[in-house]
Amino acid sequence: MNEILDVAALVLILMGALLCLTAAIGVLRFRDVPSRLHAATKPQVLGLMLICLAIALSLRSWPVVAFLVPIVLIQLATAPLSAHMVGRQAYRNGTIDEGGLHVDELAESKRTPPAAGG
Repeated sequence: MNEILDVAALVLILMGALLCLTAAIGVLRFRDVPSRLHAATKPQVLGLMLICLAIALSLRSWPVVAFLVPIVLIQLATAPLSAHMVGRQAYRNGTIDEGGLHVDELAESKRTPPAAGG
């Protein structure tokens, strides 16, 4: 049984590392901000989750699981938030192609100054 769990941990580590690598390549290769944000958040978070699961399987200790769960939860909470803030700032700077947006919910806020209360 220990060998099966070790092999599963090895496979999960490799899959997580591959996802993290594809996230890094995507951040470097994609041209626009939304594509880069997608590459920076989705595969990176899943890769981290797989690596944490592999560590928990490999060490087989409840204190390790108790340490890894908050790490995953914090990553799940902060990755979308940081991507949202970077995307909004890119929109405000004008570095996002507005023609490629299907729905532009911020168009009205762009016309109204932030201090105008609207």
